[in-house]
Amino acid sequence: MSHQSLPTNTAAATTDFLPLEGTDYVEFYVGNAKQAAHYYQTAFGFQALAYAGPETGLKDRVSYAVRQNKLTFLLTTPLRSGNPIADHIYKHGDGVKALALRVPNARSAWEETTKRGAVSYMEPVIMEDENGKVVMSGIHTYGETIHLFIERNQYNGAFMPGFRPWSNPYFKPTDTGLLYVDHCVGNVGWNQMNKWVSFYQDVMGFRNILSFDDSDISTEYSALMSKVMSNGNGFVKFPINEPAEGKKKSQVEEYLDFYNGEGCQHVALATNDIVATVTELRKRGVEFLQVPTTYYDDLFERVGSIEEDIAPLKELGILVDRDDEGYLLQLFSKPVEDRPTLFFEIIQRKGAKSFGKGNFKALFEAIEREQEQRGNL
Repeated sequence: MSHQSLPTNTAAATTDFLPLEGTDYVEFYVGNAKQAAHYYQTAFGFQALAYAGPETGLKDRVSYAVRQNKLTFLLTTPLRSGNPIADHIYKHGDGVKALALRVPNARSAWEETTKRGAVSYMEPVIMEDENGKVVMSGIHTYGETIHLFIERNQYNGAFMPGFRPWSNPYFKPTDTGLLYVDHCVGNVGWNQMNKWVSFYQDVMGFRNILSFDDSDISTEYSALMSKVMSNGNGFVKFPINEPAEGKKKSQVEEYLDFYNGEGCQHVALATNDIVATVTELRKRGVEFLQVPTTYYDDLFERVGSIEEDIAPLKELGILVDRDDEGYLLQLFSKPVEDRPTLFFEIIQRKGAKSFGKGNFKALFEAIEREQEQRGNL
């Protein structure tokens, strides 16, 4: 899995006890997978890929896989109450259950992480069909979120064994230019940051590549702390947020309240043309946070010259930030379900390897306006 815009470090990759080839898929537990699959196709431009359910021998759930370029979402719904999937949705609402990571060896990934202290979610299992085999294992991370390790180098089917190809001949939405998962952000509880930073360092061999504290990213009302954890080759990055003391309830606290615990706050989706992508997503009904247009008044003083025309950025509300290696453009959707929990980030990197620190204040103020309307500030 090649990500041209991400850093590679071959020395780290060769000695890495947990070599990762990128994000294989993101699995969401949702109340209605059939309708959620339609939403991600219609609004985000994913294509139908594969299906599993009673017709394929799965009696307790249905799952729809949708794909766009190297981006795969798996949407799973229980068929009855009284099971862990139904309980998860009752407690958390729709949300991310699994961040599935592609590995060359799923057994080794499980052994290396569990011996370093990870709690096992799934011992290695081999799944086979006429298209080959997939090996899968898994460990627990923050909240009820899990990491699955997917070894699929001997598989050439649509998605994985147990699924059948799925498509609708009358419905082929055009894509929106989304390419792959850039990073996934986890929200953890008060005083839990160091525990999870240590987990990613000690158990998974990640390193802390960036840190922000409340002096970097606080507004008058709310604050948070954030640390960015990255694996050796930079293909997998997990920023971790913890609330910090503010006058009122921070966005992380609001998330923890409504999600009923720790979980994945947002998934960042990469594009090579953020203006075209966001224009298309807005046309299809995806709603984004809006920063005040005054944000653009001193943009060039803050970030220097950029290749893009400022007018469409201003019209779409796209944020810009620069680091030592270049700049990035980013925009955050509003929550994609009724609880103010999971949302998406659209990101285009022009060399920058950072995460938009310079945009946090403007972004938080936009989030707080939404929180105020919900009565949750």
